Amino acid sequence: MASARSASDLDLDGRRFAMVSSTASEVDPASPTVFDYHERDGMVWGEYEGDTVRIGRFVGTREERRISIRFTHVVDATGEVVGGAAESRIEPHADGLRLVEDFRTADGDQVSVCMEVR
Repeated sequence: MASARSASDLDLDGRRFAMVSSTASEVDPASPTVFDYHERDGMVWGEYEGDTVRIGRFVGTREERRISIRFTHVVDATGEVVGGAAESRIEPHADGLRLVEDFRTADGDQVSVCMEVR
């Protein structure tokens, strides 16, 4: 049962996630944005790229099934630097972990979903 998993089972270190949906833009399933996570002592950080993002970085914390981060990335089409904050919840699934992220940029509030890449 997924809800019986402990927070330690949800360690994000070394995990990779691919974006499957976003209210901010249409996701290209052939080259989605991919996120590489690192975690140590409750801190999370990583990098991402693909789809509409040339390169991005994030840093934050994880408590149980909640992730709080700040991020910055370069938009591929324009070269614009975009920053913001996000709160994600970790959801265990048969195919791996899923991250549901509520994020904010200067353009407003958005939601994205990422699935673990195995």
